[in-house]
Amino acid sequence: MALAAFGLFSTHDALVKLLGLDYSVFQIIFFSGLFAFVPMTVMMSADKKMGNFRPHHPWQVGIRTLASLVSMSCAFYAFTTLPLAEVYALLFVTPLLITALSVPMLGETVRMRRWIAVFVGILGMLVVLRPGYSEFSLGHLAALLAACGSALASIIVRRIGSEERTAVLIFYPMLASMLVMACILPFVYKPVELSDLGLMALIGFLVIAAQLAIIAAYRGAPAVFVAPIQYSQILWATVFGYIFFNDIPDKWVGIGAAIIIGSGLFVVWRESRENVSKKSPVLGSPNYRPDAGPSPDPMAPSASIKPRP
Repeated sequence: MALAAFGLFSTHDALVKLLGLDYSVFQIIFFSGLFAFVPMTVMMSADKKMGNFRPHHPWQVGIRTLASLVSMSCAFYAFTTLPLAEVYALLFVTPLLITALSVPMLGETVRMRRWIAVFVGILGMLVVLRPGYSEFSLGHLAALLAACGSALASIIVRRIGSEERTAVLIFYPMLASMLVMACILPFVYKPVELSDLGLMALIGFLVIAAQLAIIAAYRGAPAVFVAPIQYSQILWATVFGYIFFNDIPDKWVGIGAAIIIGSGLFVVWRESRENVSKKSPVLGSPNYRPDAGPSPDPMAPSASIKPRP
């Protein structure tokens, strides 16, 4: 289920890149979000356990909403301007940023080994960017901002998830996205061909399908087994980039991505061990996709993230 989920997410990202050749990122987000907003709202409204949409922590929900909105917009822009594999390599620093933010925001104790992993992951990011040897574009900046926004949003979910309903954490970012994009749309609107409108609808459908699949994956297996599967997206990105966009990652992107992935896997492994992590910020915030909401139970008991015997 996790492989299917991240395959769907990668297909979603490839379609964003394809449509970005002709349309503004804001227009793509608006229409794809519109097609996803209606069924998601109906699904949440039909769930009698969801309750109302009044947040218990309005300021933190507001900050998470802003972080999610910035992260999604930046990620979409990065996908339209950079090769898919290069964007993923930069987005993969998100778990490392979550680890760093967990110290001031969650009171997590991060010892030397995980700090070394974070430092090594940053070195991997520099290998991808190669400052001084390749041009640092707005696309690179957008990808890094997307990673930072996703990390902040994930940390807030981990902080308030036990007291805030999932419906609230999903609904407000969706609503804010629709309202903000609707305000921007008149300045960037371009008539949409019917086939392209269908692709935007497909993007919205893929978000919902991928989210349902990742929820099923986390319900069926410990997070320590599911979380690393996100890195399979680099394989999808390589295939889609080569077939549809004639993009072939150079060796430095491959080396940097391998370093970042290795660091992220080490962090996940360390958090899964007993007496190492109090709050398991990465494993407790599995869905750090910028366009996906949290799992239905973001603060599941710690036993659910430990390896099965």
